[in-house]
Amino acid sequence: MVRDVQLRVTPEVAATDNKLKEAIVLETALQARSICGMRIIRRSIDARQRQVMVNLTVRCWVDEPMEEQAFQRTEYPCVEGRPQVIVVGAGPGGLFAALRLIELGVRPIVVERGKNVHDRKKDIARISREHVVDPESNYSFGEGGAGAYSDGKLYTRSKKRGSVEKILNVFCQHGAQTTILADAHPHIGTDRLPRVIENIRETILRCGGEVHFQTCMTDLLLEGNRVVGIKVAQALPSPKGEETVARPSPSPSGEGLGVRPGFLHGPVILATGHSARDVYRLLASHNIEIEAKGIAVGVRLEHPSQLIDQIQYHNRNGRGLWLPAAEYSFVQQVQDRGVYSFCMCPGGFVVPAATGPEQVVVNGMSPSNRGGRWSNSGMVVEVRPEDISADGTDALCMLTFQEDLERLAWQQGGRRQTAPAQRMADFVNGRLSYDLPSSSYAPGLISSPLHFWLPKPISQRLQEGFRIFGRKSHGFLTNEATVIAVETRTSAPVRIIRNGETLQHIRLEGLYPCGEGAGYAGGIVSAAIDGERCAEAAAAYSCSVFSGA
Repeated sequence: MVRDVQLRVTPEVAATDNKLKEAIVLETALQARSICGMRIIRRSIDARQRQVMVNLTVRCWVDEPMEEQAFQRTEYPCVEGRPQVIVVGAGPGGLFAALRLIELGVRPIVVERGKNVHDRKKDIARISREHVVDPESNYSFGEGGAGAYSDGKLYTRSKKRGSVEKILNVFCQHGAQTTILADAHPHIGTDRLPRVIENIRETILRCGGEVHFQTCMTDLLLEGNRVVGIKVAQALPSPKGEETVARPSPSPSGEGLGVRPGFLHGPVILATGHSARDVYRLLASHNIEIEAKGIAVGVRLEHPSQLIDQIQYHNRNGRGLWLPAAEYSFVQQVQDRGVYSFCMCPGGFVVPAATGPEQVVVNGMSPSNRGGRWSNSGMVVEVRPEDISADGTDALCMLTFQEDLERLAWQQGGRRQTAPAQRMADFVNGRLSYDLPSSSYAPGLISSPLHFWLPKPISQRLQEGFRIFGRKSHGFLTNEATVIAVETRTSAPVRIIRNGETLQHIRLEGLYPCGEGAGYAGGIVSAAIDGERCAEAAAAYSCSVFSGA
């Protein structure tokens, strides 16, 4: 017999197998010897009261052997010789689109402008060490996309569009820890995600798909109102045998230094992520329908993790032995715009997320154990297109706004990847910080009056939001915390308009805008779900239109 048991226990009981079994026996009157195995299938922490409790659903195998596999496997057949679909971008949307295409018997051809997830590490390290940003290999571009080195949080509210459980099970099948199936806020960790992503790539290749790194889409191939493929520039080896970076060709023919032009034919899933600004400009140059989309911009707020633990767990000793690093979530309306925390990283670190020259952009991530000295979160303000463009006709107005703010942060940061920063209470009270606390941000911080040079609609709303959050959580508003600028990449600044039924672009057959970059997702899981939906639509189209090609 298999039985699910609901429990509300202390953190120590939740973390200790023998004590958990004792709690189950007391709750159910089962005999301890009859419980052959147990597995936590749901877990959430309730820290609303001084005594923190853990809510559990535990699956018990009573008088029968326990199932060894904690997740459901997906079968991926060989797709060699099958109709093909081009997937542009190897982030969560693109990778899960490719896997779903294989499930459906369609061959994915994945092109990724950046490097594989292993080689990306060297370029990411250079950002902190040498203040050099490779525009094709950074925290956003490369295998795994922004999610690979941005924490791996898997919480989403997008449950009506597809199966969250399916996405989590696929992650587990490719090496993620099975705890993500149980946790209310599942998290893989930036230290474990690269191997999971490599395993996904191996599945695509083993089944007959293709994955091309350092291969940049430079144009769409159009026949009337139909997309029939893409034009690419592919990196060539340097004379020393080292890889070069594939960049958009400097000439219309696709010929350029260090790149090889080429063409790929088939319907296109466009999963290029929210930072591929050249793609948005390419679409605009073709008069392909796009529109400005609301975003949120602000700062990255960093506290000592022990302080956040003390506040959230109502305990001067912090989390103790049995609790994870504490999370928080704040949201408040200030002057008719939302001010809220975003992408909270307990026990994590702040990273430089620029994708080009003359930019300072900050983001956050956490390793799987969330054991760092600091905890950080984006603290952002809602910005709508009408706040920037009076007539609302400029589809790229939000993109330009992002670029201008990132360039301003770069100038204030000393024209390097050094980030401008200010103590939190000083920022709220409009005072210059004469020194700064220690920080996880590796390129370094420089004291700067953020309250003075950030746009007033942003800085004033953040100041008021921080005051409100400080009243809600005593000790949160403190000069022990650091406000680091600037956080701008919370979501895509553009929406690529598509038909709600077919998921194709509203005008172009064979083009499937996908995931965060298309403006239809907001995180790893929602992008993965959207990737699967686009794959289903593209597969049906490919089999009907391109099967004889």
